[in-house]
Amino acid sequence: MLKYLLLAATILSAAPAIAEVQEYRVLSGGNDVGHLKANVEAQRVAIDYDYKNNGRGPTIAEVIALDAEGYPVRWDIDGATTFGNKVDESFAREGGTATWRDATGEGQAAGTDARFYVPQNGSPWSLALLARALLADEDRSMVVLPGGTASLVARETMTFEGPDGPVAATMYELSGLDLNPSYLALDPEGKLFALASPRFAIVRAGYEAADQKLRDYAEQLSTDRFVRIQQEAAHDFEGPVRLRNVYIFDAQDMTRKGPFAVVWHNERISSVQPNDAPATQGETVIDGTGGTLVPGLYEMHGHISQGGALLNVAAGITSVRDMGNENDVLDGLIQRVDAGTIAGPRITRSGFIEGKSPFSSQTGELVETKEEALGQVRWYAARGYHQVKLYNSMTPEWAPDLVEEAHRLGLQVAGHVPAFSDADAMIEAGFDELTHINQVMLGWVLEEGEDTRTLLRLTALDRLPDLDLSSAPVQRTLDMMARNDVAIDPTITIHENLLLGRNGKVSPSFADIYDHMPVGQQRGLKEAWADVSAPGQDEKYRGAFEQILATVRMMKARGIFMVPGTDMGGSFAYHRELELFQRAGYTAPEVLRLATLGMAEYLGQDEDLGSIEDGKLADFFLVTADPTKDLKALKAISMVVANGTVYFPSEIYPHFGIKPFAPAPQIVTVAQ
Repeated sequence: MLKYLLLAATILSAAPAIAEVQEYRVLSGGNDVGHLKANVEAQRVAIDYDYKNNGRGPTIAEVIALDAEGYPVRWDIDGATTFGNKVDESFAREGGTATWRDATGEGQAAGTDARFYVPQNGSPWSLALLARALLADEDRSMVVLPGGTASLVARETMTFEGPDGPVAATMYELSGLDLNPSYLALDPEGKLFALASPRFAIVRAGYEAADQKLRDYAEQLSTDRFVRIQQEAAHDFEGPVRLRNVYIFDAQDMTRKGPFAVVWHNERISSVQPNDAPATQGETVIDGTGGTLVPGLYEMHGHISQGGALLNVAAGITSVRDMGNENDVLDGLIQRVDAGTIAGPRITRSGFIEGKSPFSSQTGELVETKEEALGQVRWYAARGYHQVKLYNSMTPEWAPDLVEEAHRLGLQVAGHVPAFSDADAMIEAGFDELTHINQVMLGWVLEEGEDTRTLLRLTALDRLPDLDLSSAPVQRTLDMMARNDVAIDPTITIHENLLLGRNGKVSPSFADIYDHMPVGQQRGLKEAWADVSAPGQDEKYRGAFEQILATVRMMKARGIFMVPGTDMGGSFAYHRELELFQRAGYTAPEVLRLATLGMAEYLGQDEDLGSIEDGKLADFFLVTADPTKDLKALKAISMVVANGTVYFPSEIYPHFGIKPFAPAPQIVTVAQ
């Protein structure tokens, strides 16, 4: 890390006086967490980009050489990604040939019209560079390297006040690089003014007061996009809908039965009928062609965003337990989903409470005293939250009183193990659920005083291969969990990505979907999260993941309740989570029950959700094969019904550049 910090410092200090330094502040939830500095000359730009939120974040140094038209001819990027993977990326264009190297490997393109390279780990400043190139293009659309097509649409112009006077900045929607567009504002000279999303912004220094307005507008632009998709993709048929020729996964006894016809009207299931029962007048009839109907899935570790809400629905996830969010942003999303303005899963809210420290997560509410923390528990209880989630920088000694107050008010308590404590202490404090398997296992390998508010909570997993799982500390924790009915949300997939992801190789979590993803996503799926360059580190991390799986198997054997969630946005990652539960000792039918009726019961929602029965809410999805035999069948979803509204993923995925996994079923007729 010292190498690229010195590189950035040298670049900035060595630049001639005529260079313009453009400085930006990185804001998360309105809190300043870092900087972006661009030293701009006529045909050379040096960038220093660094921010830290929740004890982690990227550190990037870039040097870009431009031609006379503003296109990059050389690009060098050094640094580290959010979780520590080293960055050594480069691009060069000479004559008609472009060459590049990123975490996926080396690439080359000769004789191509594409002149702009999109870096894998560049700073957001590069988006403004691309936007200026698109503004100069006749149709504001161009093919980019290594692949894909970028396009730019101008939105509203707004004026912001600051120390250098008012700036009239135009917001642009830049699409084609990722699953969702980016929103950036340029000043009248085409210089970057800001980049914004509902929870995060990078704003020109001195104009930080624009943060909330920019984030609100980015949220509005995102909403407009998903309103348009909803108008195209949501099918609300007049009268009842009858889905014929389907087998049903019965979550009560974990068997596949049928064939049946399932009839629903508005948001409720009317009845499950014999397959040959006649349709009534005015019904829409859909042919399920012998597929399997599965109750809607529960993603139990979400940090749900508007950009990911529809993708969860398309993946059969009709319910999400949100584990921490910007409260006002989440409230707005819930209102839009409930109103049917946009598509999204049902959301169960967790109130996020974090202590103030240099490593705080800028999510939810930060507290400095136990009294403030107790007040926040009461605030969440008064607003109908299901539970509170305590986080890394909380003072561990507060936990018993916070748990007692939460339970008094009818709230469950889940969370990380606060720094300088261990899982045993949180179990004794009365936690109902522990979050992330590493949070439990670290207590068996850390030395006193080691700080898990930093990346140590991930990198220290390399000590797990030497851990004796039969040792007294391990067995004591498992005994305490079983005896006190403490559940675990292990998030196995995120640990698989961290520990088994390698540069240039498709992550094992996403091997089955890689070919369906757009180029930008494919690059990310072939990039490691962690730094495994040290001798022996690769083997240590692989051994650590095997120890994690072994621990989860032991927990299952003890009867410890498992909660399936991802902390990775759900969707395809959730499908992988369920597959890993099977590797941990569950059968496929057991996994399906756990992910549907089991979670509905756990959240107290089983009267309405979790199974396909008369009178329950119409939340279910259709797959072409039999997931009780192979959970990979969950990826080939042909239809999703969420609160009675029908969605065909084959109509949704193209909006994100994703190739569909299954065709839509045939709408046979409307009965007369």
